[in-house]
Amino acid sequence: MTAFAMTAMPVVAQRITTNSQTIDCGQVLYRSPVTAHFELTNEGSGNVVIKKVETSCGCTEVTYPKGAIPENKPFLVSATYDAKLMGHFEKYIDIYTNGASLPFTLTMRGVVVDEIRNFGGDYQFAIGKIKADTDVIMFDDVTKGDSPSQEIHVHNTTADIISPVILRLPEYLKADVSPSSIAPGKSGTVSVTLDSKKLKDYGLTQTTVYLGLNAADKVSADKAIDVSAILLPSFGRVTDQQLLYMPKVKVSDTVLHLGEFEGKKKKKGTIVIENLGRTDLEISSVQSFTEGLLIDLGDTTIAPGESAKLKITADPKTFKGVKQQPRVLLVTNDPRSPKIIIDVNVN
Repeated sequence: MTAFAMTAMPVVAQRITTNSQTIDCGQVLYRSPVTAHFELTNEGSGNVVIKKVETSCGCTEVTYPKGAIPENKPFLVSATYDAKLMGHFEKYIDIYTNGASLPFTLTMRGVVVDEIRNFGGDYQFAIGKIKADTDVIMFDDVTKGDSPSQEIHVHNTTADIISPVILRLPEYLKADVSPSSIAPGKSGTVSVTLDSKKLKDYGLTQTTVYLGLNAADKVSADKAIDVSAILLPSFGRVTDQQLLYMPKVKVSDTVLHLGEFEGKKKKKGTIVIENLGRTDLEISSVQSFTEGLLIDLGDTTIAPGESAKLKITADPKTFKGVKQQPRVLLVTNDPRSPKIIIDVNVN
């Protein structure tokens, strides 16, 4: 089994560089050694000599050039793991070269299994030239400090080995692909992890990332993956006694049926929000998941026993091409219902 690395990585205080310092080998059969090939380049002003190579354990063998490597010359370092232990592995290869005080570290990882287990679902979505089981990622009910992950299962329908990469990642997202390289007709997994500590505001945060065949692939609309996260306030442990003196939200409905568009005419509807509690109800966020919805909430602070009207307008001009169910998000200070989602149906 072979994996190739082609993802951009910065290199500091080294004369050698690589497009990826980490290769994920994915699932590896027990007692079937796996080899990762790291493509490196000497980008220094003179020859590079690899003085020695050290590994994190004796279960990993490494081959590398023994002579001088000219400047601007690419070369290959190959690491083979014996796969004699079941479970996840992560092995490090330290490369010591002339002119560098610190080693250049490569990493190979994967999981040793007794049987290769493939995804049993359908790849219904086309993301560029890659088939996937979804093109939308949603992180719901996230509180500050959480680091949830979501997976997209992908299938290589091309005739070439691909090294998928997620492009245009914001700072609060991290993505890993396993295995790093996917052969024609084979499958892999893209794991996207959210760092909620880097989200700035409560409520809905949305972005679009792109799934490329490799790090050099270009961004285009057909490779888009929509990512949304809902960050909610944390109330900690609330006792029944405390709930008696807190706000309590009630909405007239969580589904708003607007009927059919008639030409260019907008469709309008209203949701009534009531406060059945004993202290002020605060609506800290009112947002739409999709384009085409205009939202108007006159009062975001609702006193006990009072109500407010949420007016929702659907505009046919911007409603076309919406991939997701049109929805409106409310974030409240009611610990029973910190998040309320209203589906908007336009036939």
